[in-house]
Amino acid sequence: MTRTKVLVVDDSALMRQLLTDLLGADPGLEVVGAAADPYAAWDKIKQLAPDVVTLDVEMPRMDGLTFLGKLMGNRPLPVVMVSSLTERNCDTTFRALELGAVDFVTKPKLDVAAGTVAVAEEIVAKVKAAARARPQARTAPPPRPAAGGGFRATHKVIALGASTGGCEALSAVLTGLPPDAPGVVVVIHMPEGFTKSYAARLDRTCAVRVSEAKDGDRVVPGHVLLAPGNFHMSVVRSGAVTTVRVAAGPPVNRHRPAVDVLFRSCAQELGPNAAGAILTGMGDDGARGLLEMRRTGARTVAQDEATCVVFGMPKEAIALGAAEAVLPLGRIADHLLRVTADPAPPARA
Repeated sequence: MTRTKVLVVDDSALMRQLLTDLLGADPGLEVVGAAADPYAAWDKIKQLAPDVVTLDVEMPRMDGLTFLGKLMGNRPLPVVMVSSLTERNCDTTFRALELGAVDFVTKPKLDVAAGTVAVAEEIVAKVKAAARARPQARTAPPPRPAAGGGFRATHKVIALGASTGGCEALSAVLTGLPPDAPGVVVVIHMPEGFTKSYAARLDRTCAVRVSEAKDGDRVVPGHVLLAPGNFHMSVVRSGAVTTVRVAAGPPVNRHRPAVDVLFRSCAQELGPNAAGAILTGMGDDGARGLLEMRRTGARTVAQDEATCVVFGMPKEAIALGAAEAVLPLGRIADHLLRVTADPAPPARA
């Protein structure tokens, strides 16, 4: 079996050793080297030709973002960022994803050794997923307010689900929505503490409003509700009013929030008044929920393989027959608007 070659880049000798040990313990991975700064990392990349790089954010001589930009511009490789959970580093992490990083792992703030071991399964899974990714250099898209479309579909709801590569995919879809678009509910596999910053970042670049969801929030046109990290989100319909339920609970498909929880609630509560899209991500979360949505009359779409960072979740949904349409990322927003649009009223004589 060919093992995935990994290069660990971190200025902390402890983190380099911890990551080397836990990644090297997996039979599918081989840590071919470690570097304490980007200059050493560049030399090792040329010498060792790794398949995946784990990259710290704050390092001496050159910061991780600068190095990432240079790497993606000269020799694109799958990169998994390692970031501490702070407000400032949330923005740094999202900037890294905009520059082309595949995913990120939260570096524990306290008891680094025990904390890193506790998330070993997550780190290994994300490195393996990154090895299957198709990295491309990217820059942050400029704000693109969409024009109003006159959809007036107050009873319709759009549900989106994503995982690996989902930050940029969701941004691409949401920046394509006008300020009067149907209400949107979103689940992305993201840890607690990051979703609030991510929602705020999207809110600055989208014509629709974007916020982290709170239990009981109403789903209304022109507003996107993002499930908070570590909490499931579902929709509840009462008469003409749709609200979200945000609650703890056991992980579903190893995730909390889980896309399946949201999609299944849309199937049960909204039926044909919903539209669902499953975007890039590893695993199969959301595939069965999207199938339930389609069976209850909802319109469903999956992102195509060519535009996915990781063609996992959409692939599983397509295999189940859950997606009535398979489209490149750049066409999904327009498709969702079209299938949720109310017919225009007849012109007056």
